[in-house]
Amino acid sequence: AININTYTMSEPTSPVATPVAKKARKSIDVCAPNDERVGRAARMMLSNPGYSVPQAMLAQDFTEGESKDRALQQRVRRLHAKLEKSAAAGVDADNVKDVKPAAAAVVTAGKVFASHVPLGLKACDFLTKSTDPFLAVQTCTDALDAAGFIKISKRDPFAGVLKPGGSYYYTINHSTLVAFTVGQKFKGGNGFKIIGGHTDSPHLKVKPISKRSGSGCVQLGVECYGGGLWHTWFDRDLGVSGRVLVRTTDPETGKEKIEQNLVRVTKPIARVSTLCIHLQTAEERGAFKVNKEEHLSPILGTQTSLENGAKAQLNQFDDDDWRKAQEPALLKLIASELGIETKQIANFELGLFDIQPASLGGIQNEFLNSGRLDNLATCFVAKESILEYSKSDDLANDDMISLIALFDHEEIGSQSTHGAGSPVMAEAVKRITSAFCDVVNVEAHSSAVRKSFALSVDQAHAVHPNYASKHEKSHGPKMNAGVVIKTNQNQRYATNGVTGFIAREIGRKANIPMQEFVVRSDCPCGSTIGPIISANTGIRTVDLGMPQLSMHSCREVMGIADLTYGLSIFRSFFKNFNEIDESLEG
Repeated sequence: AININTYTMSEPTSPVATPVAKKARKSIDVCAPNDERVGRAARMMLSNPGYSVPQAMLAQDFTEGESKDRALQQRVRRLHAKLEKSAAAGVDADNVKDVKPAAAAVVTAGKVFASHVPLGLKACDFLTKSTDPFLAVQTCTDALDAAGFIKISKRDPFAGVLKPGGSYYYTINHSTLVAFTVGQKFKGGNGFKIIGGHTDSPHLKVKPISKRSGSGCVQLGVECYGGGLWHTWFDRDLGVSGRVLVRTTDPETGKEKIEQNLVRVTKPIARVSTLCIHLQTAEERGAFKVNKEEHLSPILGTQTSLENGAKAQLNQFDDDDWRKAQEPALLKLIASELGIETKQIANFELGLFDIQPASLGGIQNEFLNSGRLDNLATCFVAKESILEYSKSDDLANDDMISLIALFDHEEIGSQSTHGAGSPVMAEAVKRITSAFCDVVNVEAHSSAVRKSFALSVDQAHAVHPNYASKHEKSHGPKMNAGVVIKTNQNQRYATNGVTGFIAREIGRKANIPMQEFVVRSDCPCGSTIGPIISANTGIRTVDLGMPQLSMHSCREVMGIADLTYGLSIFRSFFKNFNEIDESLEG
């Protein structure tokens, strides 16, 4: 039973064209007489110098065969050369004067990003609904259910349930998800193609004793989850979401049972306010230092003698010590959202979130602005990829398992019953393999591990134009410029020479630009689930990510083109990995 409020998404408005831009649009649209895709591909190369001709063609709806056609390639090259020359001279290919190259480039860029907008808006909807790990998994399973995936019980044997060509999923703790599709030619001992991500993000979690007050204000006791940029949580309109345990009675047996309900309150019920500048010292103004215990308790409302009396009366008749330790106004709100009585609430796991919906931004809608991009952007693209592949014709000749594993607790070390450091990944490989073996076969499991490959996908650090010196000079990923391969020789990332090569080959076969990231030698390096999975399972792993700014902020930003590139990489991985792996010696 799930009680979830939802946002109403509104599409961002299109930028208004200036007179100069209108003139530029008319003059820059120089296309082949019978195929406007040629013009779009040429303009894409103009605004993205790193693109090859085949990459630009594939991005503009040419088929793979057409992208290799030399005659079509030559038409794109010729038109690109004209546009490049006209932009440099300030005129278009037809010698229309007074066209500013900058204005033409803006119009060109807008048309380039237009093809990525539908996926970007779909991601906005996913991110807005997925305000915590529980709701992220629920949003994914709703889509899996709609696509015909079968939910299986992790407590029951998989043998006799799994079939070639079938699609399945299960959850652990309602916050970790494993979903997979079985190739029609799969046999026990064959390999797994795995995409791994995580469902959690830094945020403020409600403490077990949530009741708190001070200076006439009703507050909420919260704890910092993960390594957030906590100063970004100040002066935000905050809602609350998570899991609630509810006492109910079984109508058939009359026995008490405990239901797990999900709730999302989108009303701005809480706010962490900053101290006004007039009450700060010069030193405090110069360095905004946050005491996580003293400064981050949000305000829910104000106290009155009437409210205090009501709370005392409420607590007087409540025999549950846990409920007595909670803010009564919060309990009342949750009960109202779930349509239950306050006394039915047995426990909760709640967190705060910024209620501002995810949105497209930038002058040409080229950015995706949202909380929790790290790492729900990966979860969204992984979910989309497994849904697509489950309906793909390629499944008929596939002899492997295609699987996504989205773990909780990455931001706090992954060491839990359902984090990447748990048995979840190794257990999935073993149980699925065993389901397709007539007898218990240890060799089949070992063989499957050695044939398998994992993409550990976590958001990557794009170069910040105001802090470019923080990146290693030759390894500075840019937004809207491709998926990032992350390497660290001290194994903070799982990438090595072979796994990095495989990732580049996957990108090459999809004609997708790839970028490289290595942290500066004088900076510490973060880590991912990649080294954990590879060490726990023995499965070869590479670390990838889509570049973003403001990582671990309450509000982050990434390029919408990188969502498309990420989805294309995942598609290519499911389709082409076996061929690439078979070409490798050893």
